[in-house]
Amino acid sequence: MDAAAPPRVEIDFGPAPVRLAAAPSPAPDEKRTELILDALKRGLADSGEHRLYRSGKLPGLFPTRTGPAADAALVALADGLIDTVRTEAKGKLIVEWVRVTPKGVAFVHERDTPKAVLRELRDLIGPTRDGVPVWMADMRDQVAALQSTFENRAADLLKRLDGVALRVEAALRRADLGSPQVSGTVRKLVPWAIEALEYLDRRATTTGGGPCPLRELFQALRDHYPDLTLPSFHAGLQRLHDNRAVRLTGANGTVPDPEYAMFIGAGMCCFAER
Repeated sequence: MDAAAPPRVEIDFGPAPVRLAAAPSPAPDEKRTELILDALKRGLADSGEHRLYRSGKLPGLFPTRTGPAADAALVALADGLIDTVRTEAKGKLIVEWVRVTPKGVAFVHERDTPKAVLRELRDLIGPTRDGVPVWMADMRDQVAALQSTFENRAADLLKRLDGVALRVEAALRRADLGSPQVSGTVRKLVPWAIEALEYLDRRATTTGGGPCPLRELFQALRDHYPDLTLPSFHAGLQRLHDNRAVRLTGANGTVPDPEYAMFIGAGMCCFAER
């Protein structure tokens, strides 16, 4: 009798892969959203400019200039999730360089919240862990010669499940923290303080950590405070830094967007984080 098979897991043992279940093909809109999410996360993981499309060994936010990836890139540009900062002409090829916008950060946050992680956990852990023991017993009888490889793959699968469980715990802890708080005095002097802290928290949730460039934070605040000037922005950040609400840090090497950088003591700071 065939053993029960956990869904959506494929273990490749060389030329003859063992398929435990075939996941249904995603709908076009789901595939496009997945491509956009992957591109935005790739752009947020490394602050700065990125090629819109991968070219050979040169990385880009989207894998190809054709097919679903090209459609997803056009939607991301049209919806303002990424912004073209410059173009380069290389022969007949035009290379577009883009940045992820604050709207793109919000797009990732809305689709990678604790609820989304919990849905992923529900769909993955239950049926997969239920099927793993039976599947392991059957596979030992069929592929005794490949036992070492099999056990290594099973360990990788369990590690993935444990990683998802840790993400859920971290997401729930962040959800329980609520909105950031600042004193009334600081709020009077820095009226956009709460918005700045909430943006940094949202960004940390969607990117998994890492400092936020001051240029990006300034642009995000200007969406809510169009009269905010760069000197006022720097003065407010200085006050939040002094009150330990944010931490301002510098760059290792070249300073990105130096016009947005500011001095704290003798050091030049170009990033903010909680």
